[in-house]
Amino acid sequence: MSTAPSASNRIDRAFADLAARGRKGLLPYVTAGLPDLQGTEAILEALAGLGVTAVELGLPYSDPIADGPTIQASFTRALAGGIRIRDIMAMVARLRRRVDLPLLAMGSYSIVHRVGPERFASMARDAGLDGLIIPDLSLEEAPQTAALLAGHGLRLPMLVAPTSGPQRRERIARTSTGFVYYMSVAGLTGERAQLPPDLPEQVRSLREVSRLPVVVGFGISTAEHVRLVCSVADGAIIGSALVRRMMEAQDAGASRDRIVQVAAESVREWMTGLD
Repeated sequence: MSTAPSASNRIDRAFADLAARGRKGLLPYVTAGLPDLQGTEAILEALAGLGVTAVELGLPYSDPIADGPTIQASFTRALAGGIRIRDIMAMVARLRRRVDLPLLAMGSYSIVHRVGPERFASMARDAGLDGLIIPDLSLEEAPQTAALLAGHGLRLPMLVAPTSGPQRRERIARTSTGFVYYMSVAGLTGERAQLPPDLPEQVRSLREVSRLPVVVGFGISTAEHVRLVCSVADGAIIGSALVRRMMEAQDAGASRDRIVQVAAESVREWMTGLD
């Protein structure tokens, strides 16, 4: 069984604090560069003010792996705006001077490989990121990558699919650091009307093989979903629903400040599921 995490990382501290207070967390997903990089920075600061547990910062990529049409569309917009990894890291570094919000970058291993794993880890650490989520990282390469990131003080939550067999999910859970990311449904990210009825059983099975927090993502789009997920798991991730609302506001001609407001209002709404 996995050992308990230390409290030396913001992600570890955030979940330790939740556990001490008997609370659960919300982890919104925001695409870097939406509506633009300055807007992303303002959104992250606003979400920090709301007290979210952490934020997943999506790294735009031209060939996304597990991202549904909404996230893919946001990547297309961000890339069209000329977003670059070094600009994202610089934005995170600026933000770090003002907020202590736990931040994880979520992106394809192709991005990490192109930069170079050691260099990417150093960039992420120096910018002030707390971890990486790499959906297409192979399980065979994961232990080495987790060790590399740990050497830079970074966590590597890994994704467990509902179709993963018992031995595979145990290996994923034991390799993960920070938390275990359970996908409520197999396939791509995206909003769904209902969550699967076997969710409680799936989360319980992960708790049997890991002492890390279990966080659930994929398909969560309402405060009631958050409430359901957090009745069995330690936190909920909302991505596509938030990104969709931001893009709809952008399409309607909303200003950057208004899009930031839409993001904050949406997350505040979903946080009522934690009450």
